[in-house]
Amino acid sequence: MNVPLKAVLTAVAAVVAVLAVLSLDTFGGGPARPPRAFPAVGVLMADGEHWCTASVVDSPKGNVVATAAHCVSPAGEDGEPGEVAHDGLAIGKLSFAPGFTGEGAGERPLGVWKVSSVHVDDRWRLYGEDTADYAFLTVEPDASGRTVQQVVGAGEAPEPDWDSAEDREVTVVGYPEEEHNPENRPVSCTTRSSADEDEEGMLYINCPGFWTGTSGSPWMADRGGKGRPGRLIAVLSGGDTDADSTAAPLDEGARALYEAAARG
Repeated sequence: MNVPLKAVLTAVAAVVAVLAVLSLDTFGGGPARPPRAFPAVGVLMADGEHWCTASVVDSPKGNVVATAAHCVSPAGEDGEPGEVAHDGLAIGKLSFAPGFTGEGAGERPLGVWKVSSVHVDDRWRLYGEDTADYAFLTVEPDASGRTVQQVVGAGEAPEPDWDSAEDREVTVVGYPEEEHNPENRPVSCTTRSSADEDEEGMLYINCPGFWTGTSGSPWMADRGGKGRPGRLIAVLSGGDTDADSTAAPLDEGARALYEAAARG
């Protein structure tokens, strides 16, 4: 059977066009991009600068972010509120940039979200108790009326767990300070949590790379593939080295803060 040359050339052109599109999508030349591994996790900013790590938490209105209390409220002492943050600086105007990445000022591919309210336990605010070093923030919708949970993607925000066992497989994700992380990429580690031997009521993991800036990093248990973001059991509080990290497990006090933040 003879096939007209014009038909052959048309078919070849079509194949070339398809391959070109695949090449662009695969190697980054076109609008398609690979999915972000942790779109719900991002940088908590103070006056526009990287301050801590925070993450979207599943909530009825899609407006709640979790972080460490020391990132948003000075530690109290003897029943009196503190005056400055953990590093001696005043806490600035807070915002949240999920999926943050890139050198210098970096990219905010999922927007910057204004924090409208901060909810911290009085055990931290007045007494600086490490076991209450967690906070929940309410963030405002964007100019189009979308919530932060809508933008990071359905099925990406972990549900909170208020009564978790200490021994769990957890995925921890955080953003180290730029000195140790010039490209501002999140670091992650999947390991088992345990009770902290040095401080009762705290959790512990051993994973390198969690420098200053990772405070507030979510500890997510039972995390699977897409649509299985797991359960938030704690947020990173501190640690003596970049590899030794402790976290305040979420409890009934945390639940009260979450519910207040979720009401907006």
